[in-house]
Amino acid sequence: MTSTLIWIAVALVAIGLYLSWTAGRLDRLHSRIDAARAALDAQLLRRASVAQELATSGVLDPAASMVLYEAAHAARQAEEDHREVAESDLSHALRAVFGESAQVEAVQAAPGGESAARELAQAVRRVPMARRFHNDAVRAARALRRHRTVRWFRLAGHAPFPLAFEMDDEPPTALADRPGT
Repeated sequence: MTSTLIWIAVALVAIGLYLSWTAGRLDRLHSRIDAARAALDAQLLRRASVAQELATSGVLDPAASMVLYEAAHAARQAEEDHREVAESDLSHALRAVFGESAQVEAVQAAPGGESAARELAQAVRRVPMARRFHNDAVRAARALRRHRTVRWFRLAGHAPFPLAFEMDDEPPTALADRPGT
C-alpha cells in the first residue's frame, strides 16, 4: 500500500514538473515574441522614418517624393489593424521609387545622399530579417500551444494567441543589391 502511494506521489511530482517546465517554456516563447515584435516595430519605424526624411530632403523628383512621403507617413500613423497593409504599401512605394539604379545614383550624387542611401538600404534589408525572427517565434509558440497538454491544463493562461506579421517586405532591387551596405 505505501509503495503504491509513493509511486503515485512520484508520478504526480513528475507530471507537475513536466507541466511547470512546459508552462515556463511557453512563457519564454511569449517573451521572445514580445521582444521580436518590439524589434520589428523599431525596424519598421526606422524604415518609414528614413524614407520620410529622404522624401522631404529635396533630392528626389516631386512625384517620387510625394509617393514616398505619403506611404511613409501612412505607415507611421497606421493603427495596429491596418499596419500590415500600410507597411506593404510603403514597400510598394520604395520599389516604385527605387526600382531602378538611376534613382539611387541620383540620391547618392546629392550632398549627404551617400549616407542617406546607405541608411535606407540598411533599413530596407533589416525589415525582412526582423519579420522573419518574429514570425519564427510565433510559429514556435503556436506549435507548443497546439499540444493537448497545453490546452487541457490551460498552460497559456490568458495570453492572446500569437499572430504572425504578414506584409510585403521585398526590397527594391537597386537598394538590395548595393555592395557595402
